[in-house]
Amino acid sequence: MAAGLVISAPASGVGKTTLTLALARAWRNRGLNVQCFKSGPDYIDPAFHAAATGRASVNIDSWAMDRAEIAHLVSRGANADVVLAEGSMGLFDGVAARGVSGTGATADIAEMLGWPVVLVIDPSGQAQTAAAIAAGLRDYRAGVRLAGVVLNRVASPRHEDLVRRALNNAGIAVFGALPRHAEISLPKRHLGLVQAEEQVEIGKLIDEAARFVAEHVDLEAVLRAAASWSPQSGENGLNVTPPGQRIALARDAAFSFVYPHMLEAWRAAGAEISTFSPLADEAPDASADVCWLPGGYPELHAGKIAASARFRDGLRVFAETRPVHGECGGYMVLGIALTDADGVRHEMAGLLGLETSFAKRRMHLGYRLAELAAPMPGHQVGARLRGHEFHYSTIIAQPDTPLAVVHDATGTVIAETGSRRGQATGTFFHLIAEDR
Repeated sequence: MAAGLVISAPASGVGKTTLTLALARAWRNRGLNVQCFKSGPDYIDPAFHAAATGRASVNIDSWAMDRAEIAHLVSRGANADVVLAEGSMGLFDGVAARGVSGTGATADIAEMLGWPVVLVIDPSGQAQTAAAIAAGLRDYRAGVRLAGVVLNRVASPRHEDLVRRALNNAGIAVFGALPRHAEISLPKRHLGLVQAEEQVEIGKLIDEAARFVAEHVDLEAVLRAAASWSPQSGENGLNVTPPGQRIALARDAAFSFVYPHMLEAWRAAGAEISTFSPLADEAPDASADVCWLPGGYPELHAGKIAASARFRDGLRVFAETRPVHGECGGYMVLGIALTDADGVRHEMAGLLGLETSFAKRRMHLGYRLAELAAPMPGHQVGARLRGHEFHYSTIIAQPDTPLAVVHDATGTVIAETGSRRGQATGTFFHLIAEDR
C-alpha cells in the first residue's frame, strides 16, 4: 500500500517542482520506490519527475479526464512506496467552468484521491501573514486536507521563527524551512522550465536539491502525514484512439511536447511508434502510415529546420499519400513560414498555409474543447477532443479549411481553429483526451 501526498502552493513560482524532485530523490536514496504525477496540463514537469525517480510520470487532469481515466493513470503507483502529485499554479486555481470531473484545480485531485496536501509557502516580504494564507487554504474547501507546510526562501532564523510561531498558533504543522539556495534553482524560458533532457547536469541538480531538503525538512514527518492509499479500479483506461498503426513521431529538442500518457495509450492500443529527428535532417519512416509532429520549440531552431532539406522534402513526399498531423509547434512547422523573435522569416514545410510570428509575442493559454469539422488522424468529423494550448506565436495567416470549432473553457469560440489541406492537419492545442 502506497503513501499518497499532493505538493501544492498558494501560487506559481514558489518551489513546488523543486520540492517534489527533492523529496522524490531523497526518499529514493533511502530505498523507497517513488511514483510522481503532474496535476494539470503542464507537459514539461513529468520528465523532471522521471529523472528524479527512475519511473515514468504522467499528467492527471480533472478538466480533461474523467475519474476512470485518472484512476487508470494513477494505478501505476500501486507498487510504489510513496506517490507524489505535483500541483499546478495555486491549490484551488482552475478554470471558471467545470470540465469532465472538475475545473483542473490541484484541489480536485487531492479530494478525488484522498491525498493530503503539503503546501510550499514562500514568506518573502511577510511573516505572520503567511500563517493566515495557509489557514485560509486549509479551510477553503471541505474534502481537501492540509498535512502541513514547508517554508521556502526564508530570509533569516528570526524570520523563520516568526512564521513558525504563527503557523503553530494556527494549528498547522511546519515540516521544515528552506533558506535561499541559488544552486538548486531550475532554469526557465518562455514556456516554463528548460526541459529536463536539455540539462546535462539535471541529475546533479536534483541530488543537491535532495541533500539540501533532507538537511532542512523532516522527511519522516512528511511521510507520516501521507495517506495510505490503494488504487481504485480503472479498467476502462484512457479513451484514446491512436492516429495509426505505425506512427512516425518527430522527436528532438524542437519537437518534444507530447503527453506521456498519450504515447502509452497509443502503444497499449497496439500502435508502433518510430521516432525521427527533423533537427538531424531525418525524414519520417517511409513504412509508417501516419506522421505526427508534436509541439516544442521550433522557434528556437527555425533556421535549422528551414535548412533541413531532407526532412522537409521527405515530409512532403509522405503527405502525398498518408496523413501528417502537427500540434502547436508541429502545426507551425507544417505551415509556409515562421518568423522568429528577431524578426527573421524562415520557410517551413508548406503543407499548410499557416504563417506564424514570434516577433510580436502574444500568449495563448488555456484548455480547449474542439469539435472536428474535418477528420484528422484517428478521429472522424464530429469527434470532441479535449486539449490545452500554450504558446506565444501570432497568427499571420490561417487560410486553409478550419479543422474544428474550438472553444475555450468558458465555452467561447476562439480563432485558433486548426487547419486541414489534403493529407495535412494541425491544431494549436495539445490533445489530452477524447470525450467519451
